Amino acid sequence: MELKLENTESERTHELANLIRAYNRANREPSKSEPLNIYLEDKEGNLVAGMVAETFGNWLEIEYLYVSDDLRGQGIGSKILEMAENESRNRGCKYSFVDTFNFQAPKFYEKHGYKEVFALKKYPYTGERYYYTKEL
Repeated sequence: MELKLENTESERTHELANLIRAYNRANREPSKSEPLNIYLEDKEGNLVAGMVAETFGNWLEIEYLYVSDDLRGQGIGSKILEMAENESRNRGCKYSFVDTFNFQAPKFYEKHGYKEVFALKKYPYTGERYYYTKEL
C-alpha cells in the first residue's frame, strides 16, 4: 500500500466521495433528502436572485442564497428565505442551517431569527465564517 497526494480533482476524488456517501447511507438513520431551489429571473430570463438548498430529515440546509447587487435591500432575499422555510415546514423540517462569511449576510440571517452556533476566525486568512441555525 502507498499513500498518494494529488493537487487536482480526479476520478479518485469522485470515487472517494461515493465511498463515504455509501458508508453514510448504510450507517445513518433513514432520511429523505430533497432539493429545494428557488430562482428569480428578470424579463430577459437572466438569473438575478435565488437559493440552492435541500431538505434533509428535520433540516433545511441552505447552500447558497444570492441577490444581485442592484436588487439588494428590496426584500427579495427575505421573500426567498421565507418561501424556503415555509416549504421546509411543509416537508416536515423543524430546523434550518446556513453558513455565511462576514462580508456576506450575517446580519441578514440574525434579522430572520438565526442564531450563531460557532464561527471560524481568520478564515481563510483574515475573514470570518459564521454558522447559524434556526428552529422553524
